[in-house]
Amino acid sequence: MAQPDRTFDYVIVGAGSAGCVLAARLTEDPGVSVALVEAGPPDTAQEIHIPVALASLFKSRWDWDYDSEPEPALDGRRNYVPRGRTLGGSSSMNVMIYTRGNRVDYDDWAAGGAEGWSYDEVLPYFRRAEDNQRGADHYHGVGGPLTVSDGRSLNPLGEAFLEAAEQAGHRRNADFNGDSQLGVGRFQLTQRNGLRWSTADAYLRPSLDRPNLTVITEALAHRVLFEGDRAVGVEISQGSALQKLRADREVVLSAGTYGTPHLLLRSGVGPAPALTPFQIAVLHELPVGQQLQDHPFLTLNYLTDEESLMTALSPANLALLQNEHRGPLTSNIGEAGGFMMTQPGLAAPDLQFYQSPALFYQEALGPLIAHGFAIGPCVIKPTSRGSLTLRTAAPDTAPRIQHNFLTTEEDQQTMLAGVRIALDIAGRPALKSVTTGPFTVPESSSDADLLAYIRRTTQTLYHPTSTCAIGSVVDSKLRVLGLQGLRVVDASVMPSVPRGNTNAATIMIAEKAADLIREKAN
Repeated sequence: MAQPDRTFDYVIVGAGSAGCVLAARLTEDPGVSVALVEAGPPDTAQEIHIPVALASLFKSRWDWDYDSEPEPALDGRRNYVPRGRTLGGSSSMNVMIYTRGNRVDYDDWAAGGAEGWSYDEVLPYFRRAEDNQRGADHYHGVGGPLTVSDGRSLNPLGEAFLEAAEQAGHRRNADFNGDSQLGVGRFQLTQRNGLRWSTADAYLRPSLDRPNLTVITEALAHRVLFEGDRAVGVEISQGSALQKLRADREVVLSAGTYGTPHLLLRSGVGPAPALTPFQIAVLHELPVGQQLQDHPFLTLNYLTDEESLMTALSPANLALLQNEHRGPLTSNIGEAGGFMMTQPGLAAPDLQFYQSPALFYQEALGPLIAHGFAIGPCVIKPTSRGSLTLRTAAPDTAPRIQHNFLTTEEDQQTMLAGVRIALDIAGRPALKSVTTGPFTVPESSSDADLLAYIRRTTQTLYHPTSTCAIGSVVDSKLRVLGLQGLRVVDASVMPSVPRGNTNAATIMIAEKAADLIREKAN
């Protein structure tokens, strides 16, 4: 059943980490009308807002619940790929770690042709977004929508990890977003008063009373509508009702690294060989969905007699959260970690480490059956490349996701070095003194056993990027090459994945995009 067309200045598809930012910034102009379209429901679930409950969102109605194709370097396993499907998108179900990547990442973007995206040029947008509880300095801002705070759980197992890392020769670092990324410490988090602070909380909710903003939830985008080479709107469905949302100025795709290329491909924008098998007419040929990058990650798990997050959901801890805004329920799971180099002479770290004061196994789907902790490396400058392609032409069918994790010798050797560093840290006195035994670890320290463990346990760290990258699919102002009235604003435009968690960088991209759209930038 068709509904009447509706017309706006801008139609934004995806109310996630980027879409919420963009909708809030564009509607600061009362003369501009914006429709923000989200496939998922509102972010009303209590589990979204209590940080430690984030794993309970996996495979729920707030999760796209994707699976990868069989991964050739991971024993042919399919990786579970969670993505947020609600207001706030994946910022409503991530681990809330606020890291921006390395200066080198952005300078490399600019050197590769992404004009205006060097570190010095994007730093003001990081600062504009931020309200850092530590105050303002050269690197950090205050007064922005995004509250960035120190963790309020501070499980002692995290301190044991940090002491063990120091014993292994790694220095402490109080700020991974400052003048140096190297070292170990506790992560800053996108939390306010001990609760999750998603982009829906930070940007969208304060804007909902604006008469020029229309938020449409539980609405699936079918295709971008074109007249010639100009995008003029989006076709959506709510239940069985179809509707066309017209855009007088621009259609902006903020559906994420998987969702945006999936929508473009269904709309006839992409490589012809990827479209013709599905009888999709090729409107415009671009390498949409190619060059997928993500951070491969694994953990080693150990048992302990110390208190872990296994018992976090207690009445006493609930009272601690409600009355003092702290305690185990505020834990983001990955409380501590750091950045390291596997060899001297690198331009920047190639490993990020995470420590969790709880068991973290079976792609975070394993039950907490005992007190334990997890530590593990993540390859943060992978050379492997994947792709996203269609499974069918139907909008409600999941895409094919092929990460190709660890398919290069370089990535395998980096992960192998990372596992050896993890074993070294786990064997130091500060951690060994709180360890009662192994839970999931390699069978031995031989290369063969370590590589077998790597193939058996490597998973995504939920940081996909680059499927609509600047220079190949969009220009430096995020306009889709060769088309009019169509822009992409999300992590898919990153020319390469940054060395760190990608949420902060995605928010920065949306902040800068708002200026690009409003033509405030050079």
